[in-house]
Amino acid sequence: MSYVSEIRKLVGHLPLIIPGSVVLIVNEMNEVLLQHRSDGGWGLPGGLMGLGESLEETAKREVLEETGLVIDDLKLLGVFSGTDYYFKVANGDELYSVTAVFLTRNAKGEMLKDDVETLDLQYFNVDKLPNTLTEEYSGYINPYKEVIKEVNK
Repeated sequence: MSYVSEIRKLVGHLPLIIPGSVVLIVNEMNEVLLQHRSDGGWGLPGGLMGLGESLEETAKREVLEETGLVIDDLKLLGVFSGTDYYFKVANGDELYSVTAVFLTRNAKGEMLKDDVETLDLQYFNVDKLPNTLTEEYSGYINPYKEVIKEVNK
């Protein structure tokens, strides 16, 4: 059982501060990999930190679990937190997310969706992102569009 699940047994739906990581995986055409998530929207691969993990380890583990890709050479772009990153999920749980956003163009392996959290995986031009990209993930991508476009130049 996950750390957050264990804490939820104690605090119920009360707000928690939860750290996590997402990764902008950029290919040779300066496109970013997006995950069509099982909750219906598109987003970035990533997730919540486990006990004893660093933010980098969280990013690598989550990307492997959700995409089948092994990533390296992570560059920290920013950390997002505050009232804009408050969420109340369908079951009533409340949280304030503290999310590290990393960039890499070093992804190896065969892209495989996990069929639990991932319905599809596709690379997108950052100027033509899907309409169903959630506001949260748009917030992680938009400040770095120019950085993404410059990766291979």
